[in-house]
Amino acid sequence: MSTVLQLQAEGIGINPVLKRVSSETSNVPKDTLSHIIDLVLKSNEERGRREMKSIVLKLLRENNSLPSYARRTDICNDTIYRSCRTCLDSLVALFKQAAEPSEERDPLAKCIALEADNLMWLLEILVDKQAADEFALMWANQQELAVLHAKLPTVSRYCVSCLSGRLYVGIGRGELLPSKDTRRLLLQTWLQPLMNDYNWLQHGCRSFDRKLVEEGIGRTILTLPLEDQQSILLSWLGSFLKTGDSCPNLQRAFEVWWRRTFIRPYVENLGNVAVSDSSMLLPNKQE
Repeated sequence: MSTVLQLQAEGIGINPVLKRVSSETSNVPKDTLSHIIDLVLKSNEERGRREMKSIVLKLLRENNSLPSYARRTDICNDTIYRSCRTCLDSLVALFKQAAEPSEERDPLAKCIALEADNLMWLLEILVDKQAADEFALMWANQQELAVLHAKLPTVSRYCVSCLSGRLYVGIGRGELLPSKDTRRLLLQTWLQPLMNDYNWLQHGCRSFDRKLVEEGIGRTILTLPLEDQQSILLSWLGSFLKTGDSCPNLQRAFEVWWRRTFIRPYVENLGNVAVSDSSMLLPNKQE
C-alpha cells in the first residue's frame, strides 16, 4: 500500500488498486465477525469446521498482537460471549432431552459433543484475548447442567468435563483470574463431575493431558482459603482411595495443604518461642 500511495503524488489513478485492500469504511462491521463465527459454529462438516476453527483462531491471535488502540476488543468480546450463551443454552436443552428415558441418545451425544467443542473453541479465543474470567463465572453457575450431567451415560457427557479441565488449567497457569468466590464455585459445581468422568477423559479424549489438568486442579484448589482447601482435598482423598487411577491424582496439592496446615503453624510458633527465649537473654539497660 505504501508503494502504491507514492504514485498518488504523480497524479496516477490508484483508487481501483487501493480498493482491493482497504474499504472506505474505517471499521469492520460488527455483524461480519458475528456472521463468520455463527457459520463456523453451525457447520456439521467435521473437516471444514476443524480447519476453519483453526484459521479463525489464528487470525484472531494475530489481531491480539496489535497495539491496544488498534483493536476492537469490546465488540469482539461481546460477539463471542453472545455466541457462548447461545451454545450454552443449546447444551442445557440437549442435556434435558438426553435425560429423558425414552430418548434415543446416540444422535444427542453427537450434538452434545458438537456444542461442547464449540464452547471449547470460544473459550480458547477468550483465553487468548485475556477475557475469559466471565466465562469461568458463567460455567461455575451451571448447577442445573451439573445435575443433569449425573443423569447421562458417561460416553454422552464426558466431553463437557473437558471444559472444566481447561478452565482449571487456565487458572493454574494464570491465563484467567476469576474471583475467589468464582474459583470456589467452579470447584464445587464441576470437580466431582470431572472426577466421575475421569476414566473416560483419559481414554476417550485425544486432547486430554492428565498431568496438565491435575496440576491445574491442584493449583486452583491451593488459591482458596485453607478451610476450603481442606474440605475439597479430604473429599478428593475419599474418592482417590476408592478409585485410584480413575480419579485425578492431586497428591502434590495435598502435600502443600498438609504442610500449610500441620507444619507451617508449628514452625512459626517455634520461631516465636525462639525469639521470646532469646529476648530473655538480652541485657537489661536499667540493671
